[in-house]
Amino acid sequence: MTQAVHPLKAATWMTGAIFGFSLLAIAGRQVGKGLDTFEIMTFRSLIGIFVVVAVALISGRTHQIKAKALHLHLGRNLSHFTGQNLWLYALTLIPLAQLFALEFSYPILVAIGAILFLGEKINRLRAFSFAFGFIGILIVARPFGEQGLSIGLLSAIACAFGFAGSALFTKKLTQTANVTLISILFWLSLMQFFMGLICAGFDGSINLPTLAQWPWIAVLCLAGLAAHLCLTQALSLAPASIVTPIDFLRLPLIAVVGMLFYNEALDLYVFIGAAIIFAANYINIWSESRQRRM
Repeated sequence: MTQAVHPLKAATWMTGAIFGFSLLAIAGRQVGKGLDTFEIMTFRSLIGIFVVVAVALISGRTHQIKAKALHLHLGRNLSHFTGQNLWLYALTLIPLAQLFALEFSYPILVAIGAILFLGEKINRLRAFSFAFGFIGILIVARPFGEQGLSIGLLSAIACAFGFAGSALFTKKLTQTANVTLISILFWLSLMQFFMGLICAGFDGSINLPTLAQWPWIAVLCLAGLAAHLCLTQALSLAPASIVTPIDFLRLPLIAVVGMLFYNEALDLYVFIGAAIIFAANYINIWSESRQRRM
């Protein structure tokens, strides 16, 4: 039997995801002024541990938290930790719209990774979508322009690889190890707390958040968890071909936020490149769904 599709409910959940991801960026900008990315990840993950355990206790799902497939959890969290740190670093260096546009390239990288590492098949249409998406990335980044590739742009591009690796490990966890979302979030918070603690303390000094920074760190944690929860719920109610176009709406929203609060100019090339990246993602999703129906 095919799963029932509820586009309106999915759109409602995606609205929550869009605001969650946007709030995540604003909070990251605020705390990035006084803490380095490793310190931010440490304290964000610490709050995350308490939140996930509380949710598990309230919902009666503590039995789902198991020390199962820990090697896959470790791979997932190393990838996510790397991607998230690079994202937070790029957040302080380049316009919000440019960062979000480059982040949209990660589904293309996931598709390529699934072909290389998970044995998924490739056809001409999917190969075209990968090349088309790469053109969009070049338009957004403009590596051959006057400014060239800055450290902020390189970090934004690299973070997409980290998020793609995280998505591939998540796919493996849910398909082969039957690991639940609550278990993924628990090990995400716990492992990344220790990763952040080790990296933040490597120089022998860890800055503690100020009283003014703690609320923003809490927002960073809660907005991230809520955004991913909303995205997961949306994908359970409608296929990616419906959800992805809605997710793309967070680009103009974050562009307006950047313009109003951070005096960031609207860049036409960012929107053109992002539209091409979105089209490439959509072609790949459509091609994959068509293959499954055959």
